[in-house]
Amino acid sequence: MLGRKLTARLVTDGHVGGRPLDRLTLADVVAPDRPAGLTSGVDLVAADLAADGEADRLLAGRPDVVFHLAAVVSGEAEDDFELGYRVNLDGTRALLEAVRTAHAVDGYTPRVVFTSSIAVFGAPLPNPIPEDFHATPLTSYGTQKAIGELLLADYTRRGLLDGIGVRLPTICIRPGRPNRAASGFFSSILREPLVGEEAVLPVPDSVRHWHASPRSAVDFLVRAASLDGDQVGPRRTLSMPGLSATVGEQIEALRRFAGERAVRLIRREPDPAVMAIVETWAPALEATRALRLGFTAEQSFEEIIRVHVEDELGGALPG
Repeated sequence: MLGRKLTARLVTDGHVGGRPLDRLTLADVVAPDRPAGLTSGVDLVAADLAADGEADRLLAGRPDVVFHLAAVVSGEAEDDFELGYRVNLDGTRALLEAVRTAHAVDGYTPRVVFTSSIAVFGAPLPNPIPEDFHATPLTSYGTQKAIGELLLADYTRRGLLDGIGVRLPTICIRPGRPNRAASGFFSSILREPLVGEEAVLPVPDSVRHWHASPRSAVDFLVRAASLDGDQVGPRRTLSMPGLSATVGEQIEALRRFAGERAVRLIRREPDPAVMAIVETWAPALEATRALRLGFTAEQSFEEIIRVHVEDELGGALPG
């Protein structure tokens, strides 16, 4: 989802980090669709990043910027231990090693933007989590992302690549159908009622979490592609800004935006397995470094809902 939105943004902008956009290589486990408005200058590749030689093949054209979005999401990574480590760790390592191999041949040193997660933090958590708080993840997904952050910093320190990690909030409202992210209900309790469909809420209204819209997430990635690495320093991963809100506050924003009829479509069905994951997550982050570097996000849940309606529903609610 973010890859499609990022691609559309790059095509619209026509540049990345001040350099003209003259070629795109889009890779996923299923070949991506051709971006609207592009008839040439794009390669659409079906690739398993963790498979031998695939990362080397993807870097053959020596792209100036690599956006690494590939991941098995939280709930699936927890359920399938081997798959999570194969994709989230082995795939990331394969990509970084492919850059290192190319660097040894011709000095290739791309900007690599790595999507990390607030799941690198584990309870007990302060509120907000300060910039210097230790990474002690309590899920396999968070562990895999924390390892990726360390690898990105070390390969950058050695001059093999120029890495920037963006520690994303939970992206809300995520368009499309639910995936296996444990955080999926944060989106579904807003997305489905907005179009007159029922949604299931598996946690109490008191659960507090850190959010940003898909539009903001794309802004984060684009900005990370053009940052001056010297301003970032040796700590290469930045906690992104966001909005701290409880589930109850989300629901109140939905009530103000779409009325009581939408709120009545939320059905409460407690799920201890989901709660066990969610209660280890960050309620809020300081994100002071990212804010100093010009990253921004929404300030209210009404704004997040409005972004969803504008970007996914044509600017108006059905009916």
